[in-house]
Amino acid sequence: MSDTTGTHQPPTRPVSTLKQRHIIMIALGGAIGAGLFVGSSAAIAAAGPAAMLAFVAVGLLVMLFMRMLGEMVTASPGHGSFVEYIRMAHGNGAAFTTGWLYWFFWLVALGSEAIAGAILLHDWINLPVWVLATTLIVVLNLINLAAVHIFGECEFWLSLIKVVSIVLFIGAGGLYVAHVFGPGVPVARNVLGHGGMFPHGMTAMISIIPTVLFTMIGSEIATVAAGESAEPARNVAHVTRSLGTRITLFYSLSIALILMIVPWTDIVPGHSPFVAAMQAMGIPGAATCMQVVVLTAVLSCMNSSLYITSRILAELARHGDAPALLQRHGRQHTPVNAIMANSLAGGVVAFSSILAPGTVFAFLLSCSGGVILLVYSLIVTSYMVLRRRASGAVRQSFFQLPFFPTVNLATLGGVIIIFVAMLVNDTQRMTAVASLGTTVFFIVIHAARSRIRPKM
Repeated sequence: MSDTTGTHQPPTRPVSTLKQRHIIMIALGGAIGAGLFVGSSAAIAAAGPAAMLAFVAVGLLVMLFMRMLGEMVTASPGHGSFVEYIRMAHGNGAAFTTGWLYWFFWLVALGSEAIAGAILLHDWINLPVWVLATTLIVVLNLINLAAVHIFGECEFWLSLIKVVSIVLFIGAGGLYVAHVFGPGVPVARNVLGHGGMFPHGMTAMISIIPTVLFTMIGSEIATVAAGESAEPARNVAHVTRSLGTRITLFYSLSIALILMIVPWTDIVPGHSPFVAAMQAMGIPGAATCMQVVVLTAVLSCMNSSLYITSRILAELARHGDAPALLQRHGRQHTPVNAIMANSLAGGVVAFSSILAPGTVFAFLLSCSGGVILLVYSLIVTSYMVLRRRASGAVRQSFFQLPFFPTVNLATLGGVIIIFVAMLVNDTQRMTAVASLGTTVFFIVIHAARSRIRPKM
C-alpha cells in the first residue's frame, strides 16, 4: 500500500516537457471558456450593467487565488498539483477530499462539454449527437495519451484562437466606441439609460457572482502543467504573477464594451452577447465566427479537463487514495490508465445528458457545481498555514502577498459570500446543497477507509 504520510518522493519529471508558452496558454485557456462567450449573457440579463462590477470583483478573487497558489509552489516546488500543498498544510483527509472533489468537478465538465461540442458540430455534420460526442472524447483521449508536449501544442493553438478573438473584439469594440468607424454609439444611454447601473438592485449583482466565478475557473491547471516543464518553479512564478490580471482585463473589458455597444436589455440569455455586439458594429459573419470560437473553447475545455483529471487521479493513486493501477505511466510518460478511465467516465456523463437529462445528468451537475468553492477555500487556508510554517529566509523570499493575513481572510469572506448567494438564489440553492452533500460523501468515504485500512 502506498505511503500516505506525504513524505514520498515526487515522480521523476517526464522527458517530454511543456514549454513556457504552453504553460501560459494552458492557464489562459483553462480560464477562458464558452462561459465568457455565451454564458455571460445570463449574467448581463440578470444584473444589467452591474454585471461588469461582478466580473471585476470575481477577477480580483481569481488574482488572489493564483497569487497564493503560485507562492506556495515556488516556495516548495516539485510536489505535484495544488492538492499536495493542501496535504502538506491540512493532512491526508483534506487532500483526499479535495482531490476527489476537484476530479469530480472536471469530470462532469468533460462530459458536459462533449455534448455541447457535439451539438455545435451537428449543425455542420449530420451525425447523431452521441456519435459526435464519442468521437470528440476519443480524439482528445488520443491527444492526451501522446507525449505531453503534443497535448501542450494542441492546447496552445486552441487557446490562442480564443485569446486572439478576445483581443480583436476588444480592439474593434474600442474603435467603435471611440467613433473611429461606424455611425457612432450612445454609450451613456446604453449603459445607464435602461434603469441605471443597478436596474434590479444590488441583490441581483450579488446573485450572479457564482455564475461569473464559474466562467473564470480553470487557471489553476497551469500550476499542474508547470510540473511537467523543464523549470516548474520559474514557470509557475511567471504565470501566476500576471495571469489573474490578464484574465480580469479580458473579461472586464469585453463585458464593458458589450454594455457600451448594445443596451443590456437587448441581451438574450443563452445567446452570445459577443454576436449581438458584433452585429451592432456591422461585422459580417458574426454568428459564424462566434460559433467557431465557441467550438474552439469547448474543445480546449475538454482537452484541459481530460488532462487535469488524469493527473489528479494518478496523483491520488500514488498516495493510495485511488486504485494503484491508475498511476501507471506509458512510454510517453503519460498516465495512460488514468486517461483511459477518465475518458470512459466522461463518456458516461455525456451519455447521461442524452438518456436522462432531467434526472441523472441534472443530479451530477448539481452535485459538482459548487465544490470548487471548497477547493479554493482550502487553497487560501493552506497558504496561510504554509506561510506561517516557513522559515524566515523562505518566507521573505517567496511569500510576498501584502497585508497578510487580512487579505487572505477577505478572500475567504468573498468565497463565503458567493456560497451564501447560491443558497439565497432559488435557481442555485439546490446546487449549493447538493455540493455540500458531495463534500460530506467524500469526507465519510475517507473516514471509513481510515478505519478499515491496515496500519502501515
